[in-house]
Amino acid sequence: MRTRLYDDVQLSVAPMMEWTDRECRVFHRHLSRKALLYTEMVAAAAVVHGDRERLLGFSDIEHPLACQLGGSDPDELARAARIVADFGYDEVNLNVGCPSDRVQSGRFGACLMREPELVAECVAAMKAVVDIPVTVKCRIGVDDQDPEPALDAMADRLVAVGVDALWVHARKAWLKGLSPKENRDIPPLDYDRVYRLKQRLPDLYIGINGGIATLAAAEAHLAHVDGVMLGRAAYHDPWQLARVDSRLHGLPDPAEDRHAVIEAFRPYMRERLAAGLRVNQIARHMLGLFHGVPGARGWRRRMTVDAVAPGAGIEVLDGALAEIARAGAAMERGPEPVSA
Repeated sequence: MRTRLYDDVQLSVAPMMEWTDRECRVFHRHLSRKALLYTEMVAAAAVVHGDRERLLGFSDIEHPLACQLGGSDPDELARAARIVADFGYDEVNLNVGCPSDRVQSGRFGACLMREPELVAECVAAMKAVVDIPVTVKCRIGVDDQDPEPALDAMADRLVAVGVDALWVHARKAWLKGLSPKENRDIPPLDYDRVYRLKQRLPDLYIGINGGIATLAAAEAHLAHVDGVMLGRAAYHDPWQLARVDSRLHGLPDPAEDRHAVIEAFRPYMRERLAAGLRVNQIARHMLGLFHGVPGARGWRRRMTVDAVAPGAGIEVLDGALAEIARAGAAMERGPEPVSA
């Protein structure tokens, strides 16, 4: 049975290590009020034993917001999930898809595709202690697994313990022979495998992830599954998120243009700079905002180079915007006349 959160989720931004921190998420929220946002993956052990405010702190504007946990110990995951729920997150998600060596050594991530019973035990333990949705993000298989029985085995066991949603990255993960970066591109995509899973389990919310580059492509997938998760495309070309609310939900979009997004985000940027963050820690998430727009190269240069200068402040943003304005003015003037 679906929870109220998943009655309204059509698009989410994938959890991405070193990318989807709180600054990134607040920036993305100014582009879409409806997209479900995810934290970076956080180890359950770190949540239980570490600096919880540093690991889990977020701003109220980020809702709806999910926290992704990594781990394989049911008791530890249950304790972490309870902490996540008490922090005010809208969902807790278990990572069964990350292929990195570090994750494998801790017996969590994609290697858990081989242990569907353990994953189900973990989900059951988490659901027993929280009222928010408990979801899983997985691959279609790992290494030499056949994706047909492997994905079915995982999904069936999760359904049996009441998982609230399953997000499927439509590639295998090759834990031997490919790096984490290569695992994002080299294993072939198999969207049809995810579609077949949805056809077989119509009552389970199933979202699809992997290689989806545009909002138009996301809309095409929504004819077959319940939700679409954008990853690198949303990060490198974030303006795509600015039309999610109108195109997928029939609601007004938060901002008419990119400049409106920046002005809405500016107070938060000032607040975080006053709290001790450096400009580049915030600016790096905004580099792709003017993707494909005249002046985008100058924008990126100023937001990258000027942001790391000693004493850099909010004026970096204004200098970068000046690059866009100059390029726009040059386009309006047209080419300089050539003398005979």
